Amino acid sequence: MVMLILEGIPLFLIELGMGQRMRLGALGVWNTIHPWLGGIGISSCIVTLFVAIYYNVIITWCFYYFFNSFRYPLPWATCPQINGTDVEECERSSETAYFWYRTTLDAAPSIDETGGFKWWIVLCLMLSWTVVFFIVMKGIQSSGKVVYFTSLFPYIVLTIFFIRGITLKGAGAGLMHMYTPKVEKLLEPTVWLDAATQVFYSFGLAFGSLIAFGSYNTPKNNCVRDVLLVSVCNAITAIYASVVIFAILGYKATLGVDRCIQVNKHVLVKHGLLESVHVDNSEYEHVMAGLNSTMLKDWEFEKCSLEDQLSSAAEGTGLAFIVFTEAIVELPGSPFWAVLFFTMLLSLGLGSQIGILEGMLCTIFDIDIFKRIRKPYVTGVVCAFCFTVGLIFTTGAGEYWLKMFDSFAGTIGLVVVALMEMIAVIYIYGHEKFTEDIYQMTGTRPGIYWQMTWRYIGPAIMGCILLSSILSMILRNPTYGAWNGELVLEGQHGVIENKSYPNWVMGIALAMIIAGVLPMPVVFLLRRFQILKVDLDIHQGSIRRNETTASTKEMIDEDDTKTDDDAGKRSKTSPSKAISKPNQSNSKGSAGATLVTTSITSTAGTRKSIMKHGPALGGPVNVRSDSDDEDEPPTMGKMLAKQAAKQQFKNKQNLTPTVLGATATSRKKPFRMEVVDF
Repeated sequence: MVMLILEGIPLFLIELGMGQRMRLGALGVWNTIHPWLGGIGISSCIVTLFVAIYYNVIITWCFYYFFNSFRYPLPWATCPQINGTDVEECERSSETAYFWYRTTLDAAPSIDETGGFKWWIVLCLMLSWTVVFFIVMKGIQSSGKVVYFTSLFPYIVLTIFFIRGITLKGAGAGLMHMYTPKVEKLLEPTVWLDAATQVFYSFGLAFGSLIAFGSYNTPKNNCVRDVLLVSVCNAITAIYASVVIFAILGYKATLGVDRCIQVNKHVLVKHGLLESVHVDNSEYEHVMAGLNSTMLKDWEFEKCSLEDQLSSAAEGTGLAFIVFTEAIVELPGSPFWAVLFFTMLLSLGLGSQIGILEGMLCTIFDIDIFKRIRKPYVTGVVCAFCFTVGLIFTTGAGEYWLKMFDSFAGTIGLVVVALMEMIAVIYIYGHEKFTEDIYQMTGTRPGIYWQMTWRYIGPAIMGCILLSSILSMILRNPTYGAWNGELVLEGQHGVIENKSYPNWVMGIALAMIIAGVLPMPVVFLLRRFQILKVDLDIHQGSIRRNETTASTKEMIDEDDTKTDDDAGKRSKTSPSKAISKPNQSNSKGSAGATLVTTSITSTAGTRKSIMKHGPALGGPVNVRSDSDDEDEPPTMGKMLAKQAAKQQFKNKQNLTPTVLGATATSRKKPFRMEVVDF
């Protein structure tokens, strides 16, 4: 909640507001603010690529569980048997944990041992990237009813699990554990880093997608209202989901304690201290209290503590694939609820993945070399590349690699990009200018909360988190949790063993961090010393292409239709104004910045000048046009266009008498064309 209020909401308004004001993609916005900042958009694209590669693996696992949900009974409801006896590893852990680590992942003992590719995961990964490709390539053409369904469906499923979760045994213990603060955890830098990362993922910050989506808003859209509304809904949903999660965690911990007590009863029966395993727990506790420490150690008793069970509960991917699947088993008609649950996860996961991928593709199409290539081809190459790299997650060590990507590529890189974005807007673009932009767009001037978080609190928090996290990773060797079946068989508490990353894996992690951060200083140095000239095409809003997704194209077409109608009305009333307005419109959306100035001297001695921008390299597009000149982003392309217009005017004033005195009997009209390629 602290990171949400002091970091997430202020940065949310910065990205959405800059996208709406500039009406450009992530790369174009930062180049417009200052050419030296062009590396921010490239870094954001690279970090987004890393996240997209491993995020789709979670969707892959959801597909595998979704297909297995049509089986009855559910495959994770019971332990597999050998010669009529349950597998001991499954019996000593849990049915859902065994299905996750042994059946689904076939987990390797460590990240050093890959265990080969798992063909069932490879097929599901191919399916997930195929689905993402066709959605991003064609767009989502759906009616309003479908949109309402996809928006409300997760809340319906969450409410069902809430009603069922609070009625389960041990739900109260889980909620008490949720609301019991652990103040000592606040001293760990990784906790704050995880909180910041969670906020970034929740809002989609630093991925470039918010800037791209904000650029499709109308210039007078109330972005402050949108930010506050989304933030409140996000916070309420997070609290609501947390109640459901911890209620089910309490139930799972209670089951773990009962299973632990049952195992200890078998040990007591074996040594003749209990008559049967079906005795009351009071008698069991009385016998256990009479044992000495030597007997407890030699007889390999397990420690049955509810607090320990809650503290060691699964997190991350295990939360969905271990904890919730265990609760689903207890529901009547469990296959139906399993299909419902994993359908919800697939809809949420695909929605997030599409947003991540769109932000990255938007940045790619801002680069001049890719403007001539059709979007399906670029999308196909990106998806194929991500699938190829993602094959590493289909091995036995796949979950360990995903944890490594998430800990390094998807956390530190995002924080660095977010910090640079806030510094670029507040200290380089100027907080006063940005405040004025918000006022011009919404009619509301940001107050003391926004100013303090933008200028001081936000950058200070992100800087401290970044430095402390890097120092913590250097001083403490990062670890990952590996499934250890032998640890379970030895009767020790817990099934996850913490292991240190090998040096060669840490080298890959460091390379990913550097790859995500390096473009910012590289672009700065290249342009600072004029080694790399500024690509002016970036400033022409090349994201507004014909080949955008259908969901956003519909919004653009509505705006363009209104623009064309307004222009037609103006042309009827004032022909001279109708000629000059298209120049303002095209300067906003034209990707190809070729300015053609044609001058014709007529026989009557009059001289007409027509200035127009050429179409985008991807094809002619219609773009929005607003009568308010303040809505136009102050791009370098427009500045040079104005300079060319001024030069045109000077040339007109300096025309020679010979040209002005041309007679009507002239058979040829003097013609001159000036081409300035931006």
